Formats: sequence, C-alpha cells, structure tokens
Amino acid sequence: MVARVVPAGLTDEHELLRKTVRQFVQARVEPQAMEHDQAPRFNTQLLAEVGELGLIGATIPEADGGAGLDATASVIVHDELAYSDPGFALGYLAHALLFVNNFYWAATPAQRQRYLPGVLSGAVVGAMGMTEPAVGTDVLGMQTTARKAGDGDDYVINGRKTFITNGPEAGVFLIYAKLADRITTFVVERGFAGFSTGPAIPKLGMRASTMSELIFEDCRVPAANLLGREGGGITNMMRNLEIERIGLAAMSLGMARRCLDAMVSYAMERRSFGKPLTEHGQVQRYIGESYAKVEAMRALIYNVAATVGPDARSRLGTDAAKLFAATAAKEVADAAVQVLGGYGYCSEFRVEQFWRDAKLIEIGGGTLEAHQKNITRDLTQR
Repeated sequence: MVARVVPAGLTDEHELLRKTVRQFVQARVEPQAMEHDQAPRFNTQLLAEVGELGLIGATIPEADGGAGLDATASVIVHDELAYSDPGFALGYLAHALLFVNNFYWAATPAQRQRYLPGVLSGAVVGAMGMTEPAVGTDVLGMQTTARKAGDGDDYVINGRKTFITNGPEAGVFLIYAKLADRITTFVVERGFAGFSTGPAIPKLGMRASTMSELIFEDCRVPAANLLGREGGGITNMMRNLEIERIGLAAMSLGMARRCLDAMVSYAMERRSFGKPLTEHGQVQRYIGESYAKVEAMRALIYNVAATVGPDARSRLGTDAAKLFAATAAKEVADAAVQVLGGYGYCSEFRVEQFWRDAKLIEIGGGTLEAHQKNITRDLTQR
C-alpha cells in the first residue's frame, strides 16, 4: 500500500476506527466484492455485519443507539469501504447517510423509537427518494405531490422517483414530495398501500449497489410519518446534503487510493524493453501525478470534514471537495487502466471496475455543473 500523508486533526479515536474498518474490509468486504459487482447484487447480509460493528449509526448520538462520532469518522468509513467495494460503499452511504442520518435529525422521539432499531442494525434497509424521471438536479421542479386525504389525517402521495439507490431492497424510504407546492418529507414503508418499486435498473458501474424506480399511486401515508414540519423538506435536505457530499468525496478518495496502489504494484513487477515499468518516464508521470492527486484529495476532504456537522454549514467546502475528488478519482482510475494496459482493461486487477465506478460521483449527489454553479454563486455573493 502506498504511503499516505496523515491528515491533520485526526484523533486516536479516528485512527482506531480506521484500523477497525480496514481489518473488517480486508476480512469481509474484499472477498465478496467482485462477485457482487458481477452479479450485480447488493450484499444486504454484509450491511447487517456493518451494523453489528456500530458503523451504520456513526453520526448518530450514543443515547439513541449510534456511535456518537463526527463527519470525519463518516469519511473514514466511506474511504475504507470504497477502497475495496465502491458499489457496496454506495449502498451503505444511501442507507447510513441518505436515510439514517437524514431521518434522525428531522425525526421526533417517537419516530426514532419506531425506525432506528431496524435501520441501525441493518436488518431493515433504508433509501431516500428525491430524483425524478423528468427532473434531476432541479429539485424545485419535482412533480411528486402529496395532499391531505379527504377522509382523515393521512397524506396521499402520487408520482415517481428514479435512480434510487437501494430501491429494490429497502424496507423504508425517506421521500420528498410537494405538499401545496411546498417540499415536504415523509417516511414511507414498503408495505404502504399504493407504493411499489420497479425492477432493478442496469447501469455502467457501482453494480454492487442496486437502484430502481419508486412508484406512488394514491399511496397512503399516516400523519405520524410526516418528517419534520409541512413545507420543511428543503431544510431537511440541506441539512443532510453536506455530509452526503463529503461522503461521496471520501468514496472517490478510496477508489483513487486503490487504483494508485494497483498501478504502483504492477509497475514494480512488470518489465518492458528490459527494465521495470517504473523506469519509463511516461509511467512515472502517471504514478507521480496520481499520487499528488490522491494526497490533494485527502487533504481537502479531511479538512472540510472537520467543518461539517448537524449544526455546522460548509456548503462551499463540500461542493469543492466533491467537485475536485470526483474528477481526480476518475483521472487516477484512467491512469491505472493505461499503466496496466491489457490487464487494466480486463477484470483481473479490478481497475476497470473502479474506472466505471468513479464516473458515478461526477453525477450522483450533485453533478459537476451543480457544484460549479454553487461555488460561483457563493464566491460572488455581495
């Protein structure tokens, strides 16, 4: 493994967490990674094992069953998981951040008591539904609607969500819909009348996680499943967006680290024209630039993570971290494929998988263009 520069500000607790996660990844995640990428299938049993380690609730207070850790701890988990299995890491992120973290900070004590035990253990898979077939980044343009039922206090949801990670497996969903033209959040269980999911959607990468459409046809949602207040969906969304983005950036770091390690190891062992690949200038360029990108990613991501929390805002920082890391990871993966040549294009060393997987971070959780827009707007505000 290539030597790393240890980010400033990490505590002994953070380093112990990294050691624990890394041991788990080597023992339990790595052996199943290629199988589930090729299947393609999300390993829900492995998610339950992550739950047993207490890692699903990394950002949830100990008093409510979580680990009581910070955003830096979340970054460590996503970084280490993505080094071995980016698809599983994505499914974990959709569960632990898009559902669990998002749900917790908006939920009432009664809602926490009802849903947290199942999702923190991993026995129940969670998902979040925001993206729609006709609108992606344009959240305010969403067309899924909610209304009060005429025969009581329930809500009735109609519409569709698409590209929803964990859609095929999830038992509980955090859903955004427009109630009287105001975005509002609801908790929807798979068994609710009028709710269904479509078949798994085939995709380019991240194949060890699955996604599908969510379909609402006069879906009845009890009033008790309103999350937060009516019209409070944007508040819920924005509170969670930053830890989501820093988690995705951490996944990019994990993927880039794996590709750099593969590149260095291969170049040290392979000979060409009578000398090791490491003595060829072009290979040295790929390795040197990739190492610099990995360390720049690491420094930015961990620096920004220290500023993120449920009561701390760092939109500019998380936009910058994800914007840079997403592109850098794809470039490092591309360099790894090039250095490994035909072996890189085939599946044996898995760098072709990481090349495919890295592209997702340029799209999901905010496109590159959305980050560029946000950064420009924040820097030019008077």
